[in-house]
Amino acid sequence: MKKILLIIQREYLTRVRKKSFLIMTILGPILFAAFMAVPAWLATMEDTEVKTIAVIDSTNIFYQILPETDYIKFAYPDGISIKNLQNNFEKSGYSAILYIPHNILASNTSILYSNKQPSMTVTMHIKNSVEKEIERQKLKANNIENLDEILKSVKTDINLRSITWSEDGKEKESNTGLAMGIGYGSGMLIYFFIFLFGAQVMRGVIEEKTNRIVEVIVSSVKPFQLMMGKIVGVGLVGLTQFVLWVLLTFVFIGGAQKILYPDLSKTPTEQVLSQDIMANQQVNQAEIKYNEPKKQILEDIFSSLEDINFGLILGMFIFFFIGGYLLYASFFAIIGSAVDNEADTQQFMLPVTLPLIIGIFVMINTINNPSGPVAFWFSIIPLTSPIVMMVRIPFHPALWEILLSSLLLILTFIGSTWMAGKIYRTGILMYGKKISYRELWKWLRYKN
Repeated sequence: MKKILLIIQREYLTRVRKKSFLIMTILGPILFAAFMAVPAWLATMEDTEVKTIAVIDSTNIFYQILPETDYIKFAYPDGISIKNLQNNFEKSGYSAILYIPHNILASNTSILYSNKQPSMTVTMHIKNSVEKEIERQKLKANNIENLDEILKSVKTDINLRSITWSEDGKEKESNTGLAMGIGYGSGMLIYFFIFLFGAQVMRGVIEEKTNRIVEVIVSSVKPFQLMMGKIVGVGLVGLTQFVLWVLLTFVFIGGAQKILYPDLSKTPTEQVLSQDIMANQQVNQAEIKYNEPKKQILEDIFSSLEDINFGLILGMFIFFFIGGYLLYASFFAIIGSAVDNEADTQQFMLPVTLPLIIGIFVMINTINNPSGPVAFWFSIIPLTSPIVMMVRIPFHPALWEILLSSLLLILTFIGSTWMAGKIYRTGILMYGKKISYRELWKWLRYKN
């Protein structure tokens, strides 16, 4: 055991003292914080360039009716054809040409011409505006009295906020999208950590084998001790970096929340009630904090963070990272011991990496249906459970499913370590021979 600890110490200290480790430890939390905040911030940004759309209306129904925004305007040129507009488009000052055919009520089709691909904001605004007017025209055909007043009175924009409460009555904001994001991020991190640090084990074994250093080392320690020391040492490096990332990420996110949104101490119910009071007092809607679309997304995310059990997620992440890493690191150690250089690893990499790749594909299905049979079985199978189960954790799977997945992962790791030890002790001293799967099977069956 003492020799294994010495090897672990050497592998650990050699890697944590590298500049690359220190740089990534600092950059990692910044990237994670940006990963959470930047998409929401970008979603609130608007294109401030004013775009004028020329409307050629063959029906004469849409004249001066299409609603405008601060940055999307409509012009209705008279006595000009689409061909003439296209020929003089550069000089016209228009951003696009909207052609509404005479049979649009039957065909439900209009055409947007432009010399550049229009943005999603522009196309969706035009689509929704034309759709609503067509619906209004179809309703109007039924001779409904006061149709415009009725449509105006029934128009409603609901902000649906999901609130959960604990047994003591404490309210928390929940967000399905946030849970999906955390599950997806956790699964991807597990994938990258396993692949990154597992590959480090393989490269370390190949390097020592190529340099013949291993011949000196195995004169003092057993091959199994060397393998376990290398696997655990590299794993502790990954665990150290992850823990530092988590701590610094929470510091950055917490600081951003306090600076940008210091008033998030209210419960969700109090926020909604305060909005209602302000609305009854006829306060300008632009002054109601939680109805501002530019702030709503970020505020909902920060509020919903309280409903996430980060203790459970962090604990399970560490467990599945360690379990998944130890499982796959033993496979990577086998590959490293079986070859003389990294170029020869390709024939053995596919069977090892294929379950991880399958886990990524299943992860996408799991996000949409975390309780489905596909998500359940692949979160139980040890080769994919580290990725898939981490996606399910934010959606609160049954405790027995987590325990079963954890137990099978531990048992599979024990079996893979035993198998890796038998192959490693033979392959680590084997040089100049192309190894096949049949040869690996022979090494596995060798007696002590």
